[in-house]
Amino acid sequence: MSDQAAQPESKKDVHRSEDIPVIAIVGRPNVGKSALFNKLSKRRLAIVHDQPGVTRDRLATECRATKSRALLIDTGGIGATLDDGFSEQVRAETEVAIQTADLILFILDGQEGPHPIDQTLAADLRQSGRPVRMVVNKIDESVHDRRVDEFAAMGFEDPIAVSAAHGRGFDHLVKEIDRILADQGVAVDRDKARDAEAEEDASKRPIQLAIVGKPNVGKSSMVNALLGDQRAIVSDVAGTTRDAFDVPFTFNEMDYTLIDTAGLRPRSRRDTSVEVFSAMRTESSIRRADICALVIDCSKGVTAQDRKIARIILDEGKPCFIVLNKFDLFHPDGEHRARMEEISEHVSRELFFLHYAPFVAVSAKTGEFLPRIFHTIDKIRGASKHKLGTGELNRLFKKAMAKNPPPLIGKKKRLKLLYVTMTKPERPTQIAAPTFVLFINNESLMSDSYQRYLENQIRDRLPYKGLPLNFVLRSRAKKSEL
Repeated sequence: MSDQAAQPESKKDVHRSEDIPVIAIVGRPNVGKSALFNKLSKRRLAIVHDQPGVTRDRLATECRATKSRALLIDTGGIGATLDDGFSEQVRAETEVAIQTADLILFILDGQEGPHPIDQTLAADLRQSGRPVRMVVNKIDESVHDRRVDEFAAMGFEDPIAVSAAHGRGFDHLVKEIDRILADQGVAVDRDKARDAEAEEDASKRPIQLAIVGKPNVGKSSMVNALLGDQRAIVSDVAGTTRDAFDVPFTFNEMDYTLIDTAGLRPRSRRDTSVEVFSAMRTESSIRRADICALVIDCSKGVTAQDRKIARIILDEGKPCFIVLNKFDLFHPDGEHRARMEEISEHVSRELFFLHYAPFVAVSAKTGEFLPRIFHTIDKIRGASKHKLGTGELNRLFKKAMAKNPPPLIGKKKRLKLLYVTMTKPERPTQIAAPTFVLFINNESLMSDSYQRYLENQIRDRLPYKGLPLNFVLRSRAKKSEL
């Protein structure tokens, strides 16, 4: 597949949501942007920490605190002097947010007072032509209100005093955001939008795709290549992405939410609290995803940390597939089929417990084969729709258990299957892992090996590629009664 084929051809094929207004939160480092972002979104998405420069990427989510529906964007701190060389990229990220915003919340630190970077940024914002509302944060008590007057020279009227940490002034800020959006004529009624979404079939909701992997395997490069946009900061410094952030995205008329996550490093190497928070956020992203793409640097092979991340996906029972990134660096002079067979054999051996996960070999750097990611998701989504009828399922299990009876356990007791059926997922989702409810005499008599045997019998009938099979065991009676 050519590089050109790997890139979206038009905005019809790939787009971000543009039907709701955008609110950008900007300001220099450590003024409380992320705390305000979390409060407005009513979700702990951005990492809040007193270390300057923690937020490096644009984080985007729905603003849930306002009456009007809006997309909220948190940005890296302008003017950051970071020790790992990201200050220019952080500023570029913020400028992109400013260019797309319908309203800019300019955040300042009421405790520290005006800063030269604030003055520079204020001048840039005045020239942007965008509606700007100045928000003075860290005004925790009424005795601090007079500190707001120190920012009058910034040239913005009616500054809003708030305390993101304590909620002071927050209701006033929310009302002002709703008023400004309404005055602009860009407000979208949340209740009407919610009603429309409630009527929408679950199959039409965006697929939540979590892109996970250890640091520096190319996750953010992949997101950028798919979007055709320098959406996430890309660097060869491991751990560049510290937050998990969501990006609305459409490919071939299918809506997705790409969740780019911080790379998970071994616990012993998480040397700062920010890294610990990032790891927790990544694990949370896996839990809320419909499907996970485990990205592996195939030029280096599967590592112990890759296996740990794969285990998290397995433990959460998530549909998944494996992206073999940097395939262009894996024996580049060899024949494609032989290279693919070699790396597939290696990954199958090292990640044997994810035996159901298909492989996709790509190069995020060149864009080669990237559309195959979505073709694979389509196949997994299609497989998730396949159902086994109750009658067929019980006949299948009866035949399997007659061919290979369960082992005797304990005091010569043996597993007995009374009935088996498939059940619907607990929440509507685009890609649901099949769940089988087994009514048995005693769940303690189901060994792991025999459960794997039954799983294999199901997969012989329907492979369910990319999907874990969840077994729910229901005992007929309490152990003391058997």
